[in-house]
Formats: sequence, C-alpha cells, structure tokens
Amino acid sequence: ADLVIACASTDELNMLSCLLAKRLGARHTIARVRNPIYYRQIDLLKEDLHLSMAVNPERTAANEIARVLLFPETSKVETFMKGRVELVEFIVREDSALAGLSLEVYRKFQIKILVCAVKRGQKIYIPDGEFILEKGDKMHIVAAHQDLKSFFRALGHRNAKVKKVLICGGGHVCFYLAMQLLQVGMQVKIIEQNMKRCEELCELLPKATVIHGDAANHDLLMEEGIHEADALIALTGMDEENIIMALFAKLQGVNKIVAKVNEDSRAQMVEGLGIDSI
Repeated sequence: ADLVIACASTDELNMLSCLLAKRLGARHTIARVRNPIYYRQIDLLKEDLHLSMAVNPERTAANEIARVLLFPETSKVETFMKGRVELVEFIVREDSALAGLSLEVYRKFQIKILVCAVKRGQKIYIPDGEFILEKGDKMHIVAAHQDLKSFFRALGHRNAKVKKVLICGGGHVCFYLAMQLLQVGMQVKIIEQNMKRCEELCELLPKATVIHGDAANHDLLMEEGIHEADALIALTGMDEENIIMALFAKLQGVNKIVAKVNEDSRAQMVEGLGIDSI
C-alpha cells in the first residue's frame, strides 16, 4: 500500500498496526494517537515506529477552541505557515465601525489585513476595494496574529478578552484545552461527573479548579458562577447536553459559548442560534 491509516479505537492498536504495515512494505503510515501520555512523546514514537504522521483529533479540536477564545470576536480561526498567519471569520455587528465602510480598511486603520471573502446571506463575494460592508456580513480576514489583535483593538473591542473559562466535561479535549488556556494566564474551572477523572485532572492540571458534579445541573452551574464566566465550553459526550448547557449559558449572558456537537444537522442548528460549534 502507498498509505496505511490506522484509526481504530485504541492508540496501542493503531501504533502496532502502523509498525507492522511499515515492516511489511507500506510506504507511508498515519496513526491516530489520542492519549496525552503517548502524545507527549510523539516525536520519539514517530521516529521509532517510522510514522509519517500522528493525528490527535482531540488536540486539534482543543487548538481550534483556544484560538477562538484568544479572538472572541471571531467564530472560526484557521492558522497557516505554522501559526504565523491566521484566517478568521468575523461578523460585522450593527454597531461596528465597519458597517457602511468600503474595503479600503488600510487607509482608515493602517493595519495590514486582507479580506479574502464576504458572505452576505447565502451569497459569497470576492470583494474589491470599493465593496461596501453591511451589518450581518461574515468577513473572512487573513493577517498576522499581532495585526489581527491591532485590528480588533482599533474596532473598539478592548473589553472582549476572555479571562474566566468554565469547561463542562473533563475528557481529552478538556485536558488539552485547559493546558493551553492556563499557559496564557486564563482562569479555568472544570466540571466533571466522574470522580476518578476529577482526581486525574487535579494531578494533571494543578492550576485549574476541578469540580465533581453534573454540568447539566443548572443549579450547579449557577453555584459555580456561570454568570461571571467570560466563556463556557460544553465538552460532554452527549450533543443534547452540550446544546442545553450552551443555551442556558446564553440566557445567563455569557459572551463566548462553544459546544461540541458530533451531528452535522445539530451543529448547523446551534450555529444558527449564535453559538460556536466544534
């Protein structure tokens, strides 16, 4: 085979399959490796097992959520050139300084950004410099990280920074996400139903606050200060629970809400409610 992809349910089986495939003559191998213990040593494992690539879907999801929290004004963030350039999706609000402006934004803000596309309703435009922005437009902007920060600051979004994050569900995505958020100085509180997992998270993430309880319990969310949170991330194993938590957080005035949703049709419904899905 030119390529063998191992994405069975266990990391060990995937790595062993790739090792055998390589020994039997496969040209390239890709293994899904999800366990944080293995992923910390992934460079060594790739070398010893001769893996072409190791994929960690939970870490990828956590990276995307972290990028969205670093730019809370956006609904999606993609990175290019090893993180040096970012493509963000940004909605022009009614009170935005961009509404009614042409795309000669450099002349106004003196910040190097490129507007790649604008989605208006169901139509997508590749705009020129004379294109006039309207409220509700979804702009897709490419720029360096620092230029994006300057751009949103120029729009008056100084108070949008996320500081307090409440994560519901303590799985692998939660671990990878919390680790990144703690590194940039955010306060992280995790609510997890499984007591053993709570103990593990306490050891792995000593700077995070870990609460043993059911995150679907609205009284618990109120008790743990959901109304003070800048962001709520719903990462339980059930789409329905995540959606309900996200809607409750929206009612409590949480500014940034992200829900993990596996079903595509549910994800579209959630995004229609103004909630980011992953």
